[in-house]
Amino acid sequence: MLATVGAGRTGTGMRVTTVSVVADRGRSNEDFVGAVPTAAVIVDGAFVPGAEGACRHGVAWYAHRLGGQLLTLVERPGDETLPALLAAAIEQVTDLHRHTCDPADPMSPWAAVAMVRVRQGLVEHLVLGDATVVHERADGGAPVVVTDPREVVVSQSYLPALAAAGDDDERDRVLGDLRARRNHPGGFWVAKDDPRAADEAVTGQVALRDLRAVALMSNGASRIVDRFGLTDWAGVMAGLATSGPTEVVRGVREAEHHHAVAQDDATIAYCTDLAAG
Repeated sequence: MLATVGAGRTGTGMRVTTVSVVADRGRSNEDFVGAVPTAAVIVDGAFVPGAEGACRHGVAWYAHRLGGQLLTLVERPGDETLPALLAAAIEQVTDLHRHTCDPADPMSPWAAVAMVRVRQGLVEHLVLGDATVVHERADGGAPVVVTDPREVVVSQSYLPALAAAGDDDERDRVLGDLRARRNHPGGFWVAKDDPRAADEAVTGQVALRDLRAVALMSNGASRIVDRFGLTDWAGVMAGLATSGPTEVVRGVREAEHHHAVAQDDATIAYCTDLAAG
């Protein structure tokens, strides 16, 4: 999927080119990407085996509903912060299925989120979970990379115990301990059923005049740098400018094949022509 959204009639906003490529053509894309003239959103749903026992809708449904709610909310007039908008979207999507599913179950769907918004001469950003926002500076300096490393750090600390697990019961116990650290102090934070998780997002803002472009990436796309090391963030932004997001994802797929790594849904929103109106 490749799509482009332009700035609004007032001239305020940006041009956003998006691509989202499913890992396996036999199943639904569990990433969401969308944009309006002044904002872009990526939601990276987390595949959880057995999630259907807690939620009949599934991970893709959750990611796409959450992304859609965020875009609806971010277009409305008002002074709400990005965390406030994310909190409202989490609560609204939870309300959509709390009477048919168990959103609070540890196995129910959850997701990482990346957002940017152009407003009042600023580019605001939010990252919750293992998504990435990259700011390309207008002065040619090193890109400013915004990540939320807590999920990766916490998950990696459990790898030795998972490797040492002697049977499925032991592995399930370790995974249960890991899930218990989700959306708790000292653990990691993601979009799930509790709107208070939005307050833990990594947020900030950069003056519009200081930026040339911004990229939002799911972890299936950012792995071209942080897993495979095929380039650096400056190289990613250069590749987006010259060849577009589809070619960046193509590079990810080639690396996955070369290293015999399972494919992941890969999604990018590339924001250019930033304008304050």
